[in-house]
Amino acid sequence: MTSNLPLPILYSLRNCPYAMRARVAIYYAKQKVALRDLVLSNKPAEMLAVSPKGTVPVLVITNELAQPQVIDESLEVMLWALHESDPDNLLHGETPQLLSDMLSLISQFDNEFKKCFDKYQCAKRYHEDSLESDRKACEKYIADLEQRLQRNGFLMSDKASLADIALLPFIRKFSKVERQWYLQSPYPKLRAWLNNYLQSRMFSKVMTQYPQWLDHRELVVFGEN
Repeated sequence: MTSNLPLPILYSLRNCPYAMRARVAIYYAKQKVALRDLVLSNKPAEMLAVSPKGTVPVLVITNELAQPQVIDESLEVMLWALHESDPDNLLHGETPQLLSDMLSLISQFDNEFKKCFDKYQCAKRYHEDSLESDRKACEKYIADLEQRLQRNGFLMSDKASLADIALLPFIRKFSKVERQWYLQSPYPKLRAWLNNYLQSRMFSKVMTQYPQWLDHRELVVFGEN
């Protein structure tokens, strides 16, 4: 039965890794949303009214009987999308324990790796002497991914998972900080894993540039694969 409810609204920012991974999950889940692209210097009042913290992504889901549901954490948006529909079995529903392992790995990168990466990125930007040591702090986590990919085709098993698409935008950012070093670094499996995603139709769709919503307030439907 077709719902008469309006599409969920996704406030997003094209190059933000958190917003990016939300769009990746929505793409794989084949969920349609009304995409509202923005810039951080000009946040829609409609978004701030439902999520005052002012970060993306923000997903607003209209319900028939209750107040709209607001999800403003990227991982929660991903889980919402894949619980709605998971045709590629990214949650590995047949092995529930694996989801716990995925969430643990994602948490490690969201909390520990992200702090190291922010320092590394700043060291490069401001030509600080700590660049090499900051990179090595990141490599602890990168080397773990390389070992995982030596055992399997993807981070958790031989099938793609929530963990792969959650970490993807952050590994992409890592690969750009010192490009020449990265291309010669001892992480060939990770490079192949990343390139597989970056060259995919999915990534092309997820990174399509749309007009800023506040400029025209036009409906942009994302998720139509």
